[in-house]
Amino acid sequence: MERSAPQSLANFLTAEAQAIADRCTKCGQCVSVCPVIPYGAAVNTPSGQVVGGIVDFLGGQEQLDPASDTWASTCNGCGLCIPVCPEEINPRKMLALASARSASRGSKTPELFRRMSRAIKVMAAMQLIPEEFRRVFVPPRKRRAPIVFYLGCNALRTPHLLFNSMAVLDALDADYEVVGGPSSCCGVIATKWEGEISTGERVTANAIDRFEGFSPERVLNWCPTCQLHLGETLEGYRKTSYDFDHLTEYLVSRIDELRKKFVIPIARRVIVHAHVGRADICRNVDLLLRAIPGLEIIETVFESGYTCGGSGCSKSPELAAQEHNELLARADATGADILVTLYHGCHAVFIGAEAQGKFRVLNYTDLLVEALGGVPHADRLKEFRLLDDWRMIAEEGRPYLQANGLDIDPEWLKQHGPAIFASLEFKGQLDCFEKGHAHANPA
Repeated sequence: MERSAPQSLANFLTAEAQAIADRCTKCGQCVSVCPVIPYGAAVNTPSGQVVGGIVDFLGGQEQLDPASDTWASTCNGCGLCIPVCPEEINPRKMLALASARSASRGSKTPELFRRMSRAIKVMAAMQLIPEEFRRVFVPPRKRRAPIVFYLGCNALRTPHLLFNSMAVLDALDADYEVVGGPSSCCGVIATKWEGEISTGERVTANAIDRFEGFSPERVLNWCPTCQLHLGETLEGYRKTSYDFDHLTEYLVSRIDELRKKFVIPIARRVIVHAHVGRADICRNVDLLLRAIPGLEIIETVFESGYTCGGSGCSKSPELAAQEHNELLARADATGADILVTLYHGCHAVFIGAEAQGKFRVLNYTDLLVEALGGVPHADRLKEFRLLDDWRMIAEEGRPYLQANGLDIDPEWLKQHGPAIFASLEFKGQLDCFEKGHAHANPA
């Protein structure tokens, strides 16, 4: 984000799209290496024709042809296309721009942000005490802070990972403020999923302005989707005064200090889940885990995509299921004690596997906190998943909901809780939050 902001986000996106359309030769190499192609309507279409449809659409053609539309809508963000482009275009960004333009002509997930923000609030309120709930939902007072820890939105579904991360920052005596939740969304939902570009502009500007309010040197991000949206798709959109990094980049920069603070050996054999889409972050996690005394990394299994979940590998569900099964099989075959997850979406996908009793499922932040001599934050999402009884989940969650100001009928929660916790709004569902439904607005 080095150039000055254009007149509008719409103008910026149009200019970026046209620049790609002007440079692309439609050679099709990006399509040829794409892992999702065999699982969609583009499988029998010449690769040059598939990318050509995207390029023509970005250049002004009114409609996407079916094969090109399928490619754009099932892109899992793996980024394998980036190094093979002879014109040094970023095809992952090209498809993000095509998705935003397509959504502006008719979103497949209308009202996604409304439904998502309400689902997040319910899920977080069921897992956090009021003090914690306020910390991740209420914007802090502005002050000068060298670091902003940016949570994004969806990570609040698995809040224990965020509080683990804060415990590590606290152990390093980092001076930081926390910004996150739907009120500080990066804007990707409005821009890419709903096609509401003007709304996306306001949302993105609000998040960046909130960061700038602390005059930080660095904004440390947790969410990989925010990382791609603000750091890749919108690169150059606004001039900012801070460096935008992933949390792990900062932790690795202070790894020598962490090694001295890792006072509890963890004599466990682990298999690590990773994604090729942001291999740099996966390398950071590997370095952090290898700094923990006693911990043995048996294997790191890379899946395609840049994250698990609705905006990542779940966009190609058949491929995702295949890769997930292969990972679980490797964890079983190697006799690993722990399957280590990467992001919040990944953790939500795999925690249920612990029910098999063969290995534990922990996030890397759990291990960092344990090695520091602390107690990892309670993973109530895993507790709920393993409980697998929505009558009991509703009963256990209700005191937390009430303490956080949400008075939700237990019968409504029993009925709709499974869909809420499965993030089905990304599949165009979850109309339980719409008008006419009880407790549609858990404010």
